Amino acid sequence: MDVATPTAENPLPSFDIVSTYRRILASDPDLTMPVAAIEALVEALAHSSVSTIAETLQLLERHTNILKASTPNPISLSAGTDLFQRYMIATLNRPTSLGGSVHLGPSDDFRAIRNHLLSSGKLFVERAKASREKIASFGKHFIRDGATVLTNGGSRVVGALLRRAAESSTIRFRVIYVLSPSTSSDSREGHQTVADLRAHNVPVATIPDSAVAYSLGKVDMVIVGAEGVVENGGIISRLGTYQMGLLAKSKGKPFYVVAESHKFVRLYPLSQFDLPIDQKILDFTVSDDDKVSGEQKTSEDEGVADLNPEEARSKCSGKNVDDAVDFTPPDLISGIITESGVLTPSAVSEELIKIWF
Repeated sequence: MDVATPTAENPLPSFDIVSTYRRILASDPDLTMPVAAIEALVEALAHSSVSTIAETLQLLERHTNILKASTPNPISLSAGTDLFQRYMIATLNRPTSLGGSVHLGPSDDFRAIRNHLLSSGKLFVERAKASREKIASFGKHFIRDGATVLTNGGSRVVGALLRRAAESSTIRFRVIYVLSPSTSSDSREGHQTVADLRAHNVPVATIPDSAVAYSLGKVDMVIVGAEGVVENGGIISRLGTYQMGLLAKSKGKPFYVVAESHKFVRLYPLSQFDLPIDQKILDFTVSDDDKVSGEQKTSEDEGVADLNPEEARSKCSGKNVDDAVDFTPPDLISGIITESGVLTPSAVSEELIKIWF
């Protein structure tokens, strides 16, 4: 029986980009959604037998669209995969060890070009993983000796920054940590960060969202992470970040965002209800019966406790908003700390132009 050669339109039937992505994400609790998606795309490229550059780019685009469609909240995933595709295209015009630049050539030369693209893809993943530690090394200098830092739970890059500052013998600080409810996918990361900080002799107070305003009188700065940094310099992050920004602004407290550059996304939301996802946080009903039936339907469809981190993240509805996100506009943000340095919100659009054009 003859087996058709895999192409961009007809990839290897045994390769499942969604299950590969979820496997990679579950294998490393420190891995972010965009980096896991990029690793899955590199595997897709390695498993394919496409024979032209055009087919390679079509393959990446096809798998990217499948990944986005499989995730109710694909904002951070989209940022990473779109940037990765742009990086691969730019790679074709860069000088390499092949001699000159990689460019569209005869089909018999494609094997060398494909190997170069694979190598470049793996290098991109390595740099994306290393960006968190670069941010931590650079961002720790924003925490002054004796300061009290307010942050919210679940951000891995914020956790890395605080741990790096805790390891410094010259910085003594305290942390007020807004922990997510136990049903949230961010809860485990938040509790782990709190335990790590306390193990480094950093005093940590944990509070619910409702205690943020009460706590601001003791706070010197606010540091949060982001699922996506959008074109106008605002951020999309876990629900509650926006109100932290509003309260910090009202009290004159600096509000810093730490985010890797692969989370810069080409979106321009104007309000909370302009995000490209349907969260159903406001679920208007006329009776309690509607709410009860909705809760029963959710639990019957899929047990949240049995979900992996990626699947749990997608369960955003009026009855389960623990993993929802909101939009924090740029006027509330003091600075965005990346692996390349500190950006003002107004400089984000310029940075995106550099990346994409």
